[in-house]
Amino acid sequence: MHRFYLPPEHCAGNPLRLDGREAHHALHVLRLKRGELVTVLDGVGNEFMCAVEDCGRNVVTLSVSLKNFVPAPPCSITLLQAVPKGKIIESIIQKSVELGVRRIVPVLSERVVTQLDDEDAENKRGKWRNVAIEAIKQCGAAWLPEVEAPLTIEQFLARKERFDLSLAGSLQKERRHPREVLREFETKHGRLPQSAGVWIGPEGDFTLEELKMIQNSGAQPVSLGRLVLRVETAAIYCLSILNYELQRD
Repeated sequence: MHRFYLPPEHCAGNPLRLDGREAHHALHVLRLKRGELVTVLDGVGNEFMCAVEDCGRNVVTLSVSLKNFVPAPPCSITLLQAVPKGKIIESIIQKSVELGVRRIVPVLSERVVTQLDDEDAENKRGKWRNVAIEAIKQCGAAWLPEVEAPLTIEQFLARKERFDLSLAGSLQKERRHPREVLREFETKHGRLPQSAGVWIGPEGDFTLEELKMIQNSGAQPVSLGRLVLRVETAAIYCLSILNYELQRD
């Protein structure tokens, strides 16, 4: 069954209408016909089971037959990902969606110099958000992660956000396995964390100064195995551990 995305404010009535990119994909790529069944996701937990009611020139009308709500994952995970060179960030966003993150914060770091003004940053955010939308359609995730505009470590830490658990992938000697940190939290609090932040550095890792800032904010350095992983592999590795340990359903 094909999946489409509509913002929540466009999902209030019945029938639903696909236009723009979604209609183009339905009409000219999938070539949907009247009566075919599709699913619409609104990104905030709702799934709409629909049948194609009418295909116009630039609009597809969908009749809703069933609405289903999927609860959010029990732990809200934020990925704080240092922006790597090239388009690797797009693959990281895609895989992060599949692994259940609720927010992606692209971080500008010293070892990958990227100069962005406010307009460039917002354009990047829009492009990366579209990657996340395509990812939920592909994997069927009911929740669309928030994708922020890129910002520096200092800018994020200035918000003084707090997570139940904050981890930083590290190549330094002083680090522990993520499972050990999770078990320690569960023993201390008698529950699993309800929010988690995951810091993943660029090629060559965060600088010592950056890692110190991150640790001073409460993040605990964790090992990502014996080998030196590529940036995208490191993100997937750490998120996979959290997905297995925290999303127990």
